Amino acid sequence: MPPQETEQQQQPLLTAESVEEPEETAYESDEKVLIIGIDGESEGSDSDSGRAPPFSWKKLWLFTGPGFLMSIAFLDPGNLEGDLQAGAIAGYSLLWLLLWATAMGLLVQLLAARLGVATGRHLAELCRDEYPSWARLLLWVMAEFALIGADIQEVIGSAIAIKILSNGVLPLWSGVIITALDCFIFLFLENYGVRKLEAVFAVLIGTMAVAFAWMFGETKPSGTELLLGILIPKLSSKTIRQAVGVVGCVIMPHNVFLHSALVQSREIDHRKKGRVQEALKYYSIECTIALVLSFIINLFVTTVFAKGFYGTEVANSIGLLNAGQYLQEKYGGGVFPILYIWGIGLLAAGQSSTITGTYAGQFIMGGFLNLRLKKWLRALITRSFAIIPTMIVALVFDSSEDMLDVLNEWLNVLQSVQIPFALIPLLCLVSKEQIMGTFRIGPVLKTTSWLVAALVISINGYLLLDFFSSEVNSALFGTVVCAFTAAYIAFIIYLVSRGVSFRSWCNLGQPKIVADTEIE
Repeated sequence: MPPQETEQQQQPLLTAESVEEPEETAYESDEKVLIIGIDGESEGSDSDSGRAPPFSWKKLWLFTGPGFLMSIAFLDPGNLEGDLQAGAIAGYSLLWLLLWATAMGLLVQLLAARLGVATGRHLAELCRDEYPSWARLLLWVMAEFALIGADIQEVIGSAIAIKILSNGVLPLWSGVIITALDCFIFLFLENYGVRKLEAVFAVLIGTMAVAFAWMFGETKPSGTELLLGILIPKLSSKTIRQAVGVVGCVIMPHNVFLHSALVQSREIDHRKKGRVQEALKYYSIECTIALVLSFIINLFVTTVFAKGFYGTEVANSIGLLNAGQYLQEKYGGGVFPILYIWGIGLLAAGQSSTITGTYAGQFIMGGFLNLRLKKWLRALITRSFAIIPTMIVALVFDSSEDMLDVLNEWLNVLQSVQIPFALIPLLCLVSKEQIMGTFRIGPVLKTTSWLVAALVISINGYLLLDFFSSEVNSALFGTVVCAFTAAYIAFIIYLVSRGVSFRSWCNLGQPKIVADTEIE
């Protein structure tokens, strides 16, 4: 659709020619492209008249993939650490918040998918055209910092898992190297087609589900307390920090950019409104299923640590590095030592999330800067941003659990700082009729989305305030923090004011256009 050659156009595509259910559907496939549909549609078909074709399980399966890749960000090592700390310190009391945080994340990801499907372009590309050069570059820098912070957590998580599974023979720094190499091996699979790469991710998600379900079965958390924790909201001053962490680690800035790009792995005819509606329907179903599964996996982890360590002396000292050892001491070996079950689940989480992080980095760099680089070079550049600082961390903090926990807190803060710079552009763009045409969100959904964004930003603002109030202990550092805070708030106000007006809120104004094609 766009005049420039975009990042997603360089990826292998699945072409989904959506049609009214025919008597026979021809499938033509080779190693890289899967074509779905038939030629010679009648002029009066549903897709031509603006109506989506009837639901088809076969088509849902063919659209399945991008949502599960996106859901991996809800299951990365940073999320697992937030889960285990919430369980150990707050018990079952924050399960309701985990549920609603996942629901808020689902809303954000549905909007990201809507933007990508309706426009045929991803968020970073649209930001490049929407904002002036200085704002575009600043948004790119913010997105890169968010990605680097997430990547460090993910690579460290993989390295910790490798250390566990090797009985400590392989130190963290060697795990970092292995993770970096594995990432390129998995990206190599992309050359054999999108579906094969998606199958690899499906195996990794399945591995997480089996590993953490096994742990759930071994530890036998209370079903009654689990249900009460989901249904009855509870929050105390002692668990407020864990509550903030549960919400803060669910919505990750780079994942918003990623999902708007992943949905373009299926080619859609934007000239036909029904085709776009159909794609949105199937992506919404797939995304919902994927995040329900991610919620269940996070639930397993939280309840396992709630059952084992809530109210104990070690509750406040559990982190990714020592969690497996604590589990082993608490529950012993069994048929298969729980330490290794934890290590396998953590490794699957780390490996899958580092690959999706590389994908996100390529889309972010290519979209904001409009760079045309070879795939391996883009992967090398984006991986280096994370691997080099992670290697330094691994060498310095290999045996220091306390320092790794402090580092993780700083990385969580870094993620929290960046959230507005993905959410606000997304909400502004998906509300614009000039960009979205008839697929722009209406006043009710817009109000709900902005309330969710305001809540998430406020919660993360609390985390930042709490963190810096405990860390700022000098006048100089305090002055620097205040200056950055003022600039930070000013940029947020600029983004909001540029994208929001009463006229656009009521969806008044320009002709209804989807992509380059006018819709009657």
